[in-house]
Amino acid sequence: MNVNGPKIYFTIPILGGIPVTQTAVSYLLVTIILCVSGYLLGKKLTKRPGRAQVLVEKGVSMLYNLVSETMGPHNAHWTPYIGTLFLSSLLGSLIGMTGFFRSTTADLSITLTWAVMTSVLIWYHSIKNNGFLGWLKGFTEPIFVMTPMNIISEIAQPISMAFRHFGNVVGGSVITSMLYMALAGVSTMVLNLIAGNGLAVCIAVLAVGLAVLILAIVRKKKFIWKLLGAVMTILGTFALLQQQELLVGVPILDVGIPAILSLYFDLFSGFIQAFVFCLLSMVYISSACPPPQEAEG
Repeated sequence: MNVNGPKIYFTIPILGGIPVTQTAVSYLLVTIILCVSGYLLGKKLTKRPGRAQVLVEKGVSMLYNLVSETMGPHNAHWTPYIGTLFLSSLLGSLIGMTGFFRSTTADLSITLTWAVMTSVLIWYHSIKNNGFLGWLKGFTEPIFVMTPMNIISEIAQPISMAFRHFGNVVGGSVITSMLYMALAGVSTMVLNLIAGNGLAVCIAVLAVGLAVLILAIVRKKKFIWKLLGAVMTILGTFALLQQQELLVGVPILDVGIPAILSLYFDLFSGFIQAFVFCLLSMVYISSACPPPQEAEG
């Protein structure tokens, strides 16, 4: 994974030059995927739904229920906005798993845009419900001397939302990149150690690995024995190839092991961060959009 920032593919020669980065391309792809998926899934709705329609309707119902329970039934109309934020965030994080595209949420400009957009909506509805003077008055409560702190808190809100989401995604990318580098170094060290001790050692490691793997499969041993046999077999094979100078410097430990962390940082953490971002957005927006009777009072 690239942790140095998005690459600039090319620059559009207008307005002083507009750079087209990895993030811009990834986000454009995310937008296209969401638009096409929405069109295809909503194109042919029937009274007797198929499996795809049932799943989509179930997901939409769950989202409407979540928004209604969190923000109140009077704010159910915010569901499309919250759903768009969630899907954009989740898909933006998952697209980094392709290896070709950069996670959009690993770019602060994306998460900050979402956070500022949410804050603008909050300010708009606060002014709409309380009037401009009433909105300004809110900064002086409970006492006037708290005004500077209230202003700082209002500014810090979108910044904290953006950095929370961005920081978790980038942190996962950094940890995964460090793991790749560490495993590549360990692969080189282990293969050099085995291959450097001669052909007999390479063959011995390969033979022992095959024996352990076969016995584990035949006797239905625990998974750890099968894994040990498979690892020894692979190490022996590649050490033998390296000893014969047929294949040198293959980071074999980079295959499979990082996938375990990827399940957490790309799948689980991506889902959690998208959910938390949307949950915070719902809480903040609902505070600016109280029930009608409260707004009138």
